[in-house]
Order: sequence, then structure tokens, then C-alpha cells
Amino acid sequence: ILAFTSYKTYVKFFAAYRKEKSKREESKLRESVAETKRMSATSSNPATVGSGGEGSSSSASREDGENVGDGDGENDSETAAEKEVSDETQQVVETAVDLPAMVDEEDYREEYDDPKQLELRRQYLEDDSCQYPKEKLAYLVLLWAGLTAITFLKGGKGVDSVIGITCEDAGYYVLLASQFIWTLGFGAFFGYKNTRKTQDRLAVHYPFNETDVLWDFQKLRFYSFFTFLAGIVAGLIGIGGGMVLGPLMIVMGVHPSVSTATTATMILLTSSSVAVIFVMSGLVPWEYALFFFLVCLFGAYIGKTRIDAYVKRTGMASVLIGVLATIIALATVGCIVNLFLGLSSADWCLAGFNSFCSIKSDEDACDVRMLLDKPEDLFPY
Repeated sequence: ILAFTSYKTYVKFFAAYRKEKSKREESKLRESVAETKRMSATSSNPATVGSGGEGSSSSASREDGENVGDGDGENDSETAAEKEVSDETQQVVETAVDLPAMVDEEDYREEYDDPKQLELRRQYLEDDSCQYPKEKLAYLVLLWAGLTAITFLKGGKGVDSVIGITCEDAGYYVLLASQFIWTLGFGAFFGYKNTRKTQDRLAVHYPFNETDVLWDFQKLRFYSFFTFLAGIVAGLIGIGGGMVLGPLMIVMGVHPSVSTATTATMILLTSSSVAVIFVMSGLVPWEYALFFFLVCLFGAYIGKTRIDAYVKRTGMASVLIGVLATIIALATVGCIVNLFLGLSSADWCLAGFNSFCSIKSDEDACDVRMLLDKPEDLFPY
């Protein structure tokens, strides 16, 4: 799964890189043409010619006229062709500018200049430009608080329940079901809100960005299913859900910066609630935790200051996609290496899945003793 995800992310990276590179070349070409026109206009400006330049200019003009009169028609044809292209370009520009005028005036006013729609568009733009929306932040805090409270009551991750229940009690499964209902309820609620939000903005001709996702119920069902699978994969093989959700959002067309911020927020919500339990239970090795915290903080600072600055300066957001694809590829290799290292350290014992509700025991048994008859023949060292 990780290898396939890495492959698809690399495909998206190369496609986005070629597109952004083409845009940069077009932008440089436009700037070069504009600079050439400015230099040409400056050199042909009469104000830049000296007091004695007028006679010289007139004399040069007369000489040019004589040369043209001598039958040099090549320059005339080139000038005429350039003028024709210029006229066609100007006509296209004027047509594009005056395009609304081609529509019936009453229909145009009703469709585009409706005061209510203009007011709604302004309101939606103000809402979407808010960097810290209080309502959404409040929902995130509520989601985090609910997950943390249920985890405290239920226990898990090596931590006992605060109310003393175990996996053999019925209350444990009630709390487990509550955890599912709480998270899935929030997901369904925000999925409905996003769908309604898109429909309301489409009704007033909202100026969506190219990378905005236009949500509908079909997209909601499709991506909710794959998001649910991403959570299952993350829980089974111990990877971060962002390794699956990040590429998924990029395939959806989400801007790489938005995808990175979304996965970071998701990781904050899922990890912090469990971290609080570990800290309060005294299971955190603070020396290790402080060391890795500082390393992670330094890496995050470098990423935000250097890589983001490069993306903003060059517009090459595809770099973020390439970094994500490389991380997933390295994780794929790491999983394979860990697989063989773990089997080797366990004397090639494959015990299978653990029981959902198991009682700790000191016995060390293995149902499947050896994957190979003589593993030392294959791995002699």
C-alpha cells in the first residue's frame, strides 16, 4: 500500500512540476517581451533625443523613405504583417474585456450584478479569508476534549482506565462504541457542512480557486471511504495517517500547502489526546521525549522558514509533493527492513495477531515456530 501510494504521489509530483515549470517559463517570456517593449518605447521617445537630433531624425526618415521608394518591399511586408498581428491581438483583448457586453444587458444585470449575490459573495470571501475562524477552532477543541475524556475512561495504550474497567467489562465496549460515534459524528457533520457550503457558493458565482474542492455527496462518500481505509491501514501497520491522506488530498486537487496543514492538524488531534494520558500516567521517558521534541521542532522550523519561503518565492508548490513522495518511499523501505529485522530477532517466529482482549502472561510461546526450516542457510550472518 505504501509503495503504491508513493508511486501515485511521484506521478502527481512530476505532472505538477511540469505544469509549474511551464507557467514560470511563460511568465519569464511575458516579462521579457514587456521589458523589450519598454526599451523600444524609451528609445523611440522624442523627448530623449537631443536638440540636434531632430534634423538627424528627419534626415534619416527621408533616407528611409527614399530607400522604400527604391523598391525595397520586404520591410513593408514585415511591417504590415506585424501590424496585422497587433490588430488581431488587440481585437482579441477587446473582445475578452467586452465579453459581458455580448450578453443581454438585463440578463447580465440579473445574473452578475444582483445586489444580494454580491453581498453574499463579499460575506463568503470575508469568512474564507479569516485565518483563525473561532467556530471551527471551537469544534476542534470539542472533538479533542471528547476523545481525551473517552480515552481516559476506557483506558488503553498500556494505561489503566480511571474508572477501573477492563476489556472484559461491558462498559469498555460501550465507551469504544462511543469513541466511534463521536468521531464519525463529527466527520458526517462537517461533510454535510462542506457540501452545503459549496452549493451555497456556487449559487452566487463564488470565485473559487483552481485547487478548491467542490464538494458534493458523491465526492463525500468516495473520499470518506478512502479516509476510513487510511485510518485502518495506519492502525494496522503503525504509520501516520497523513502518509495516506496526504497523497489522497493531492489527488483530489487540494493545494500541497493546504494538504500539509490539514494532515498536521489531524496528527495534532490524534496524538495529543494519547500523549496527555501517557504524561499523566507517568509512562513518558522525559529524556527521550525532550530530545525528539527538540529535533522535531528544529526540523519543523527549517521546513516552515526555508521550504515554504522557496515555495512562495518560486511558486513551485510541487516541491512539497516531491518531499511527501520521498518520505513515503523511505517509509516503504523502512517497513521491509523492519519486517526482516523483527523476524530475525524473534527467531523467525510468526505468532500472528494478538487477541483483542488478552491477559498478560509470562509464557513465551510461538504458534508458528519457523518460517524456514533452516533460516541460517539463507541468512548465515
